[in-house]
Amino acid sequence: MKLYFGNMVTTVTTLMIVSLVGFVGYSISNRSNINFWGRRSLFVLAYGLVICCFAAARDGLDKTIQYTIDGSCNPGIFSLVSVPNIIGCVGAAIIIIAAIATPIAKSQHMREIWFYVMSGGVMLKIVVMEIARIIQMF
Repeated sequence: MKLYFGNMVTTVTTLMIVSLVGFVGYSISNRSNINFWGRRSLFVLAYGLVICCFAAARDGLDKTIQYTIDGSCNPGIFSLVSVPNIIGCVGAAIIIIAAIATPIAKSQHMREIWFYVMSGGVMLKIVVMEIARIIQMF
């Protein structure tokens, strides 16, 4: 439980991740009644960015970067060139592509598809980081 509720940053990050997963799940289950997929995509983009900032602080990504540059501090949880960070970058690329394509899309159906793509990128980042954190603890 300390992994997810050990201090204020981990607790807030955990609650934000759970709420984002709930929002995406609700959107998928209620998809026939949704009229504005672009707004939902914007919410996932903005809220996902905030979660990524909290997760980076939680995992000590700033310390990892500083350690890689000059070695003046202890590194964070993951090394800079690691599977979780590389897959996280792939997830970020998926999110960026979907964020650019969503406003360009002409129909709500296409915006719905881009919402799923963006949500998939967010979930990829979350799942990989959480699995890596759990593995790191053992």
